[in-house]
Amino acid sequence: MRVVHWVGTVTLLFLLAITFSQSMATDEERYSPLKRFSQVLDLVERYHVDDVDRNEMIQGAIRGMLQELDPHSSFMTQDAFREMQIDTSGEFTGIGIEISIVEGRLTVVSPIEDTPAFREGLQAGDHIMKIDGQSTQDITVMDAVKLIRGPRGTTVELTVLSRGETVPRTVSITRDVIPMHTVRLFELEPGVVLVRLTSFKETSMDDMREALAQIAPEDRVGLILDLRNNPGGLLNQAVAVADAFLEEGKIVFTQGRAAQSQMNFEASRNVLDRETPMVVLINGGSASASEIVAGALQDHGRALILGEQSFGKGSVQTIIPLADGSGIKLTTAVYYTPSGRSIQAKGILPDISVPFVALSEEQQEGRMRMVREGDLIRHLETGPIPQDQLDQPRPEVLEMLERDNQLRLALEMVKAMPRLKALR
Repeated sequence: MRVVHWVGTVTLLFLLAITFSQSMATDEERYSPLKRFSQVLDLVERYHVDDVDRNEMIQGAIRGMLQELDPHSSFMTQDAFREMQIDTSGEFTGIGIEISIVEGRLTVVSPIEDTPAFREGLQAGDHIMKIDGQSTQDITVMDAVKLIRGPRGTTVELTVLSRGETVPRTVSITRDVIPMHTVRLFELEPGVVLVRLTSFKETSMDDMREALAQIAPEDRVGLILDLRNNPGGLLNQAVAVADAFLEEGKIVFTQGRAAQSQMNFEASRNVLDRETPMVVLINGGSASASEIVAGALQDHGRALILGEQSFGKGSVQTIIPLADGSGIKLTTAVYYTPSGRSIQAKGILPDISVPFVALSEEQQEGRMRMVREGDLIRHLETGPIPQDQLDQPRPEVLEMLERDNQLRLALEMVKAMPRLKALR
């Protein structure tokens, strides 16, 4: 027994020695890079040709460290952190675009509807080459936002290269107050409702509830949810919007390294509409929270997804404030649709793929020149049908349908869905 006990004692000491050695090696590996960073910082401060600000240098180092992780992690200065809070909760002035760094270039994820950028024709996928003559090479998203935003009535000049073009164009855009209401409702035909959701802010679910309340559930015969060019936003609002159309089941779940990144969101039976036939429109500008909603409704068979493949941003960012008022946006998890699909870099594939076909000026003029019944000699005249018997579409609705082939098909599909269901 003594021999065994002695061998055991020596073995224990040997293991303790190895553990201590490994601990020292681990500490050395951990702190060696910090020592190297400190040495470089000291060398720059002592020998660089210009005086340097230590705080700015460290901020730059943090910014670079986060940029190396993924396209969506970033450092926010105090001003940028305040801008982020305004962007998700209050009113701000700017031109109305969501931007990201894609393949090293500053890129428009989507223009926000009814904003100066939208009216000037900026589109998802456009590369911003210069801002007021300043190159955007190696620029961060936050720095770009700082340059683009400004007081109402002032202008910013963007040099933009669109997809399929070889020559960039320069557009001068006047900054304005960007509307924070994220939901617009149109009645395309009696009982057929178009709900256009432009982004996911703190008020999005309230806006959705208020919009749908304009038409009673029993009066709805079709519902089209337009998520095209919706860049996303707050996760909790995406969950709430999907929940509004699902009676039960999983909406989305996330996976990450930290325990708090393991989240699972279920429908709460807080349903606004669970029965009206539904079509969801998506395109390459539909990202993040938009993809959560579309993926959940698609997996549950609640809606038909129509349009083009979505952006493919399947990660979750956590905003972490720092003590000095700055903050970091850190990618902490990836999310999955109810069936377990990850859309990261893949996107949501529509059930019916329909590219958007823009009408050329000649086609628009041709349509306006089309001969109609009222142009014919001796055409029959009839009296007007009372308004309570026939609701005439508003001109803005007719114009939307005229210009938007995806919306026209969505309207036909949502009207046909009850008949298709009956044939099953």
